[in-house]
Amino acid sequence: MNTPLPPHDRIFDVLVVGAGVVGCAVTRGLALEGARVMLVEKAGDILDGASKGNSAILHTGFDAPPGSVEQACISEGYREFREIHGRLGLPLLKTGALVVAWDDSQAERLPDIVLRAHANGVTDAEHIGADTAAALVPGLGPGVRSAVRIPGECLVDPWSTPLAYLLQARAHGAGFLNHCEVREGRFEGDRWCLSTSRGELRTRWLVNCAGLYGDILHRRLTGETPFTIRPRKGQFVIYDKSAGRMTGTILLPVPSKTTKGIVVCPTVFGNLLVGPSAEEQDSRDNAEVDSEILKMLKSVGESILPGLNRHDVTAVYAGIRPATESGDYRILTDRERQYLCLGGIRSTGLSAALGIARQACRTICGNGHRYSPPESIRWPRVPQISDAGERDWMRPGNGGIVCHCELVTRREIENALNGPLPVRSLAGLKRRTRVTMGRCQGFYCSAELGELTAGFLDPPMDAAIRQPAS
Repeated sequence: MNTPLPPHDRIFDVLVVGAGVVGCAVTRGLALEGARVMLVEKAGDILDGASKGNSAILHTGFDAPPGSVEQACISEGYREFREIHGRLGLPLLKTGALVVAWDDSQAERLPDIVLRAHANGVTDAEHIGADTAAALVPGLGPGVRSAVRIPGECLVDPWSTPLAYLLQARAHGAGFLNHCEVREGRFEGDRWCLSTSRGELRTRWLVNCAGLYGDILHRRLTGETPFTIRPRKGQFVIYDKSAGRMTGTILLPVPSKTTKGIVVCPTVFGNLLVGPSAEEQDSRDNAEVDSEILKMLKSVGESILPGLNRHDVTAVYAGIRPATESGDYRILTDRERQYLCLGGIRSTGLSAALGIARQACRTICGNGHRYSPPESIRWPRVPQISDAGERDWMRPGNGGIVCHCELVTRREIENALNGPLPVRSLAGLKRRTRVTMGRCQGFYCSAELGELTAGFLDPPMDAAIRQPAS
C-alpha cells in the first residue's frame, strides 16, 4: 500500500514524470545542480516502459542527422558516460562496430556514412575493405563487399545504467514515487498543481519524460498536440553464452530510409543478440513476440554469422520505441509555464540520456533559477551484474548461488528486495540481478526464488511466471 506524502513534502523545484533512462538521467542532472527534484512513475519500478527493451549500444552518434537535436544529445551523452561510468561501477565494453555492405548498392552508400560520421565529430570512422572486415570478424558470412569501421561504439548494461543515475540523484536529495500517475495539471502563475494517484503535488518546473505516453501527458497538461507517438516494436533473439565469442564487434547493416536495420552484437552479459525488427503498431504496451518475426531475425543473424546455427536461442524479447512523425527528438519548452517536454526519444535514448539531461538543466537552471549545487559529489556504485567485472558469487558470504545460469546469489536478490530502491515485481528483479534470464529461463531456480521473494512481489512469483513475457 502506498501512503500519501505529508503536506510539507509536496512542493518541489522540479518534478520529472517518467522513470525511464531519460527521466532518471534528468533527475540526476537536476539533483547535482542542487534542485529539489521528485521523479514520479505510474508503474511499480523504473524502466517499466520503452527503456526496458533495447540493444544496449552506447552510440557515438556517427549516423545521426548532422545538426539535429538527437545528434547533439548523443554526442554530449556519449562523452559524459565515458567520463563517469567507472565511478558508478558501470561496465563499458569497447567493441567498436562495423557497418557491413553485402551488395554493391550498399557498398556505394558507405562513403556517405563516413562523411556523415566525420561531420558529426566521429573522425576515426574509416572505410575498410572486405579482407580487413573478415580479419576483424573471422566468422562473417560470404559476400561482404566492404565496411565502415567505427572504433568508438561500445556496449553497456542497459538496466544498471539508469539505476545508477537515480541512485546518485537520491544520494543528493532527489525523491522517487512509484505507482504515481499524473492525471491532471494546471499552472497557477508560478507553479504547477498536479493531481496524481498519490495525491496532489506542486512544482515550479515540470518535465515530461513519459516516453510512449509523452504525447498523451503533453495534451493532458497543455491541451496541445504538437506531436503524436507512433509505437514501433522491435523484437530480439538472444543466443546462448556459447555464441558470445563469435564476434567481439558490433555488426551493423547499412541503414535504409526507414530503419537502421538488424544488428548482431555481443552483450556485456556474455550472450549474443540479434535485432531489432521494426513494426508499426497502435498499442503502446503490447510487447508480445511473433514467431515469424523471430524466425526472420534468426535467419538474418545466421546469414551474417553462419556459425550461429550451431548455437541455441535461449531468450526472446521485444521493446517498443516512442517514434513520432518527426525524424528528430521532440524537445519542447514553454518558459512561461515552466514546462519542458522531452518527447520522441527513440532507440538512441540510452546513449543520449545524459546529453538530454544536460540540455534540460541548461533550460531550467539557465532561466533565472539558481540552485545550490552540493559541495562534493557522491558516487554510489551499482551492483555488478555483467561479465565485465567481479561478480558477487566470487565474494565470500554471498549466501550461495540461486540462479546458476546467470550466477546470481542469494545476497544479490535480498539486496535488490531490501535496498534503497527496492523492487516489487519479478520483471524488476530480473533487471536488477538477471535472475531467471539464463539458459533455463528460471526452470531450476524458481522454487527457491519463490521462497526468497514471498511477501515482496506484486504479483507474487507464481502469478508473475504465468504472465506473458515482456
